[in-house]
Amino acid sequence: MFETQSGRAISAGGPTLVAVTEPAAAAAGTEIPPQVPPPVPPQVPPQGNRAPATGGPGAGSVVPEGILRRQAQRESAARTYARSLPIVPVRARGLTIEGADGRRYLDCLSGAGTLALGHNHPVVLEAIRGVLDSGAPLHVLDLATPVKDAFTTELFANLPPALAADARIQFCGPAGTDAVEAALKLVRTATGRSGLLAFTGAYHGMSAGALDASGGAPEVRVTRLPYPQDLRCPFGVGGPEGAELSARWTENLLDDPKGGVPAPAGMIVEPVQGEGGVLPAPDAWLRRMREITEARGIPLIADEVQTGVGRTGAFWGVDHAGVVPDVMVLSKAIGGSLPLAVIVYRAALDVWTPGAHAGTFRGNQLAMAAGTATLAFVRENRLAERAAVLGERMLAALQGLACSHPCIGDVRGRGLMIGVELVDPDTGAAAPALAATVRQECLDRGLIVELGGRHGAVVRLLPPLTLTDEQAAAVLDRLADAIPAAVRRTH
Repeated sequence: MFETQSGRAISAGGPTLVAVTEPAAAAAGTEIPPQVPPPVPPQVPPQGNRAPATGGPGAGSVVPEGILRRQAQRESAARTYARSLPIVPVRARGLTIEGADGRRYLDCLSGAGTLALGHNHPVVLEAIRGVLDSGAPLHVLDLATPVKDAFTTELFANLPPALAADARIQFCGPAGTDAVEAALKLVRTATGRSGLLAFTGAYHGMSAGALDASGGAPEVRVTRLPYPQDLRCPFGVGGPEGAELSARWTENLLDDPKGGVPAPAGMIVEPVQGEGGVLPAPDAWLRRMREITEARGIPLIADEVQTGVGRTGAFWGVDHAGVVPDVMVLSKAIGGSLPLAVIVYRAALDVWTPGAHAGTFRGNQLAMAAGTATLAFVRENRLAERAAVLGERMLAALQGLACSHPCIGDVRGRGLMIGVELVDPDTGAAAPALAATVRQECLDRGLIVELGGRHGAVVRLLPPLTLTDEQAAAVLDRLADAIPAAVRRTH
């Protein structure tokens, strides 16, 4: 049983999630170390309860309604999170955000997975202040600096050893989509080929090339391959059999002289599809993709933008399957909350001429310092292992919750990358309207979540890796309250 903060017990169907005391945690090696600051208490004050002003812009000193109104008037119609999460954050620490209206929220969006250590972690702030106080230049293009050298050294220390031993790194523009573009350009340049293999449901970014490789591309310029999943398996079987059929389809398509697929420049895959609905790639299937590409001289690109730095319960998503890709695309958490994106790849692919791929903001010194601190903290404190343990317990609790809520069609994920797919209990069809209502009910209860999946019907949880047992209980408690409340509102 899982006892939430409200005292309600949720049948977990698995190990019990309990608060871990410091001595027990030390023995188990899974508790957040004592240098992590205690979280802001998760209680949510009543709507409109204002915190006192603290001498600067913050809760109690601004009017959130005016800020939201001006944002709607001035910003692009393309804005996204601001529509579904109409809050004005003014302070944050760890899991908790405080809005200008004084309300506190548990943030299970974490900058779309960027905040591995949560908001304003002390080691990140110390690293940033260290650069600012040193007088070091903040903008250096791609010049060598001690800050960059430290970041690269720490990153290479955490890469799969077989890749790190023979790797090159390319610093890209500040966003993950920039790194995806670099990876696609790299393999096309190295192979002299132009085609690309990608997967249904994929999401690789918002720039033109990244969108072409994503599942929602309006024009088909790449070959789409089936990505295995259980609830909506394209072959109607799911499980290991569905994954095997997916691999067999891929192999047959590449070897069929009349298949219409010329030798591609590369294959790009997410170890866990995030925007696609939190779909973990089965380990055996991912190993098959590695075997298929290696045997045919096709570079394998692992998009680890969201799965990297401990998110899935291993330092990298590919580590679960023991796969070593030819190219890794890295962003989000590697910048320690600041913009940073790189690709790391085998030296044999490094055929670019000077200036063949560049970018003005590829030398972000503050992000490199913050990233070094984050990578080291995750490694030294075994936060990936912690994410694996806590993630399994949360998944078990949510699967138990699904037993009493027929609108929960599936619970899945890996580590602290969790998805709950909501469905019509009568038809099994995706229920995006219900999911949107659950998101709003969560927000009303002081819990920030976002949606994903093919139809926007998957509630996604991406809490920081510093999540405590007590905070996990609070998150599940609020979600468990929000789901039946949303069902009542939509019926």
